[in-house]
Amino acid sequence: MMPKKPRNQSIHKHKPPADPYAEREAQKYARPIASREAILHWLEQAGKPLRFEQLARDLQVAHTEEIEALSRRLAAMLRDGQLVQNRREEYCLVKLLPLVAGTVIGHRDGFGFLKPDEGGEDVFLPPRQMRTLMHGDRALVRVQGKDVRGRPEGSLVDVLERNTHELAGRYVEEHGVSFVQPDNSRIAHTVLVPAEERNGARSGQMVVVELTEQPSKHSEPIGRVTRILGERHAPGMEVELAVHAHGLPHEWPADVEQQIRGLHAEVPESAKQGRVDLRNLPLLTIDGEDARDFDDAVFCERRGDGFRLLVAIADVSHYVQVNSALDLEARNRGTSVYFPDRVIPMLPEVLSNGLCSLNPQVDRLCMVCDMQVSAAGKVGRARFYEGVMRSAARLTYTKVAGMLVENSKTLRAEYAPLLPHLENLHDVYRVLSGARARRGAIDFDSTETHVIFDADHRITAIRPLLRNDAHRLIEECMIAANVEAARFLEKNRIPALYRVHAGPEADGLQELRAFLATLGLTLGGGMKPEAMLYARLLDKVRTRPDRMLIETVLLRSLSQAVYSPVNIGHFGLALGHYAHFTSPIRRYPDLLVHRGIRHGLRGGSARNFHYSLSQMENLGSHCSMTERRADEATRDALDWLKADYMQSRVGEEFDGLITGVLPFGLFVQLKELYVEGLIHVTSLPSDYYSHDPVGRCLVGERSGRVFRLTDTIRVRVSRVNLDERKIDFEPATAASGTHRPKIPARRVTRSKKKRRR
Repeated sequence: MMPKKPRNQSIHKHKPPADPYAEREAQKYARPIASREAILHWLEQAGKPLRFEQLARDLQVAHTEEIEALSRRLAAMLRDGQLVQNRREEYCLVKLLPLVAGTVIGHRDGFGFLKPDEGGEDVFLPPRQMRTLMHGDRALVRVQGKDVRGRPEGSLVDVLERNTHELAGRYVEEHGVSFVQPDNSRIAHTVLVPAEERNGARSGQMVVVELTEQPSKHSEPIGRVTRILGERHAPGMEVELAVHAHGLPHEWPADVEQQIRGLHAEVPESAKQGRVDLRNLPLLTIDGEDARDFDDAVFCERRGDGFRLLVAIADVSHYVQVNSALDLEARNRGTSVYFPDRVIPMLPEVLSNGLCSLNPQVDRLCMVCDMQVSAAGKVGRARFYEGVMRSAARLTYTKVAGMLVENSKTLRAEYAPLLPHLENLHDVYRVLSGARARRGAIDFDSTETHVIFDADHRITAIRPLLRNDAHRLIEECMIAANVEAARFLEKNRIPALYRVHAGPEADGLQELRAFLATLGLTLGGGMKPEAMLYARLLDKVRTRPDRMLIETVLLRSLSQAVYSPVNIGHFGLALGHYAHFTSPIRRYPDLLVHRGIRHGLRGGSARNFHYSLSQMENLGSHCSMTERRADEATRDALDWLKADYMQSRVGEEFDGLITGVLPFGLFVQLKELYVEGLIHVTSLPSDYYSHDPVGRCLVGERSGRVFRLTDTIRVRVSRVNLDERKIDFEPATAASGTHRPKIPARRVTRSKKKRRR
């Protein structure tokens, strides 16, 4: 009789294969264990879930410290959604199960969506699944079919990571119960506050509450008041609320303060050694008038029929070492956040405005992309190196445009020594711009605005920021460097974050083509149209009176750009390779790209790089989240300021542009003020209105009156709700809108309106 197999003996007959990332692990740990990649591979080879004890033996982990390290690594892999434990406490591969890991995006009405880490369609989460989740949490869900609108619907399997630990909102006491109503509209929960945790807050005040218990299936989150912000309408409150409501890190931890204490204002001589010396080249920074940190400088000279273009970027990675206190906090923040009158920087000012900033006439460390550009705008050869530079001048977009476009004699005389270099930059911009047009990059016109405040922190004006050739010049130089950074990383097979922009999805394409058909237009390319086809269509309609409508619908058919280690290219720019390299002072993905390039320059490979592909996947999801978080926070603050600005304008009339058409009404942006509000369907001239999703309009069924996207409409400001940041308009005249025959009922969704009495 054969002897019985020992109870916990491994099911594998062979030793685990050599870990291809053993060198990387040995550099990071005194007692290295199997890498994440090796663990995932071994579980896949096993073909079944494994318990911890069995996995440890299979991976030949026996020492106490190694066992502890493996336990921590598996816990991190559970948190990141790479593994999941079943009821028998066995580790399972998520990719072999019908599970999706991602970030939760909440909605004010109680439902939500899961944005998958690996991309693809968002998963709908009904309110019952959102009971234990909050906006920003990372979760693992099981897709269990489609909802009534055909979207994939999920059920919660596990909460991988909590994102909300404190929030801001209005403190309320009702019927002996105290709670905080979050100011962030994406959080539908209320936070219960026990009597002993109120800390002197009075009903109606805005407070910061720290969560002591996260939400569960049976109870709301519980918290304690840690700070009283004050009255809702106090000056500057909009930024305070946005910071806390969206969980923006805004205070430097003690270990960061300790680390930066040893930094000096000047670059030490030892740091300059072994670098390419560029201090004799007139590198220039060109930024806005109010810029305080300068992370890019440019230089261009003629080389035969072409050009030599240098893009020098602040060498942040020299000062921010991997896993240092500075690095962990920069990763946590992900990006600098720019409010109308305040910045929350990703790095402390001693770095962002000092040592890293390419200030004029001082030595600075830089990472350089040195490119040869042909007369046709093609980069034929590029190389990267570590350099030391000295900016020749700090120029602004206005001054550069004054010299190059307006030929200002005063400015040209003031900067005469730099003029030849500026003219070379203008010439290389023209050839790069020409190449951009030929490859079919999509060029949408958009208007950014600048807010003007008075002494009491109230808006006095909102003005458009006009782009000129100087803006476009810097943009083309940065794009060229970003492309070469992506190519370098891919060529050297170093895990990195690319800035990717997927093409339009099938549903969006179908809706877009249906809309274009109503205007007698077509978009070719089948299910995968190239950006060139978008660009050609935009060029074709450039002189049409409905150009703005077509351009808006085309733009909205595209997805949002994100960060990912999987390079799928950038659809909008019509580029196969694109990464963010040029702003490491304010964007963490750029810092990661710099680290990858330096690693490659020093002969490193993927096997001994500090980051693995799976870590880059998690960093990509995190950085995409911090970008969205920053956008939402700044939008909330600006919306409050705009609502406050419009309080004194109630009853006034303005010309507006319809920017959104939904069954319940029209979103309108005022042309003079750049403020957006809603005309509810009940405020439209008396009629029943049908929503035409194909034509992007509301149509009066009796009158035939049409309100269409991008139409001009005269409106009156009817109401402002400052707490909800909402501005309501109504048509200024009953004759608003255009007319057309009634559309067939099968093409519309009815939106009923009460008749006026």
